[in-house]
Amino acid sequence: MIYEHRTYTVVHGEMTRYLERYEQYALPLQLQHLGRLLGFFVSEIGPLNQVLHIWVYEDFADRERRRAALDADPAWAAFKALNVGTFVAQEVKIMRGTQFCPQLI
Repeated sequence: MIYEHRTYTVVHGEMTRYLERYEQYALPLQLQHLGRLLGFFVSEIGPLNQVLHIWVYEDFADRERRRAALDADPAWAAFKALNVGTFVAQEVKIMRGTQFCPQLI
């Protein structure tokens, strides 16, 4: 299994509007295409105005297939157009569990 760790830094003052858009438009699409959302978080201490998603995939091929399906969905393109100017930065990491990582359900 691999874990995709996506961090977005949102423009100051835009977090509430972004989260509302995300929940209404993006989350249903991502759950349909990407499958397993492990968590979605907002920063409280440290770098502020950040959201973090963690998605779980069987392997890189599973991730590529699922992300390609999402990218091909016209509703996803429409959501991305709504977000122009929303982010200051984006960071994506692919992580894998260690041999002693608790098995996630």
